Amino acid sequence: MDIAIVKTVLSWIVPILPLLAVIVMGSITINILLRSFHSSANADRNNFKHSLIVVAIILLFVVAGILALPINDEMRKQLLTLLGLLLTLMMAFSSTSFVANAMAGLMLRGVDNLHAGDFVHVGEQFGRVTERGLFHTEIQTQDRDLTTIPNLYLVSNPVSVVRSSGTIVAAEVSLGYDNDLDLIEKLLLEAAEKTGLVESFVYVKKLGDFSVVYRVAGFLEEVKQLLTVRSTLRKNMFRTLHTAKIEIVSPAFMSQRVYDAQSKVLAESNHMVSQADKSDAKSPEAMIFDKAETAEKKSILEQRKHLLKDKIAKLEASLADSDIDAEDVNQKVSVLNQRLAYVRRMMEKMDNELNE
Repeated sequence: MDIAIVKTVLSWIVPILPLLAVIVMGSITINILLRSFHSSANADRNNFKHSLIVVAIILLFVVAGILALPINDEMRKQLLTLLGLLLTLMMAFSSTSFVANAMAGLMLRGVDNLHAGDFVHVGEQFGRVTERGLFHTEIQTQDRDLTTIPNLYLVSNPVSVVRSSGTIVAAEVSLGYDNDLDLIEKLLLEAAEKTGLVESFVYVKKLGDFSVVYRVAGFLEEVKQLLTVRSTLRKNMFRTLHTAKIEIVSPAFMSQRVYDAQSKVLAESNHMVSQADKSDAKSPEAMIFDKAETAEKKSILEQRKHLLKDKIAKLEASLADSDIDAEDVNQKVSVLNQRLAYVRRMMEKMDNELNE
């Protein structure tokens, strides 16, 4: 009787052993991967590559589970066909479901035009990228707020990215026809030079009914100060034109007060604030885009971490060569490990700042 029960139990258990093995192996593998990916010392928990790896491994073990089921070949073929049909339906209806954002995230990763810390302008949103996820991208706006943008929106609308190598900063001003064009161009170029722009130029953008619209522009190499430089350019245009007795008003300017025909409508200059005091002032970008700055620094540290790990691996591999001074190599490895530990501590600190 006991032998019959054992045989009955075994007849049920043995066929599903391969399936149980697949489930156990899959659970252990995914758990190990998630622990590794969530560790701040290993990788960014929101890394797109890690998400794709986990999804691919889950699909792989699902297929392996179907193959391990104790069923006949015809039923197994039908299940695999059903799985393929479900995946096809997900792709087909991706435009109306959350899968669309994953597909958009894949496209953005392939184009690779967005990075942490980049200035981006999409629709009415302008700010710096702080995080790129599988389904969304987060930017920090000029008000220091965090805005989450679905990836589908980014691929469906034009996205302007300020190049880290530099960008053009421009400003416009309308002046009367009674001003000499060459003098205005000289003054506007002087204002651009004071701002720190290089290779500046001036366009006459429009000849209006009552005024001429000028556009001055120049190349800015350090884009992190973009907002400040835009404001500084306009301030310098104001000061330079008024110092040269050029009115920044329309010829249709109206006032109830009586002015002499030779008088100019100018703001009185106040030299109470020195240039040294201005240079010592803290840049507003440091406060506005604090999370974006941290995300960019973390991205740089991530690259540095991988370089250090590669160097350590190469040095350790070189120990197999008998002609290599092992003591010297071990000393170099020790120094690199200290640097790697420092980078990991800094990344962990930045992780805490980003999660606040």
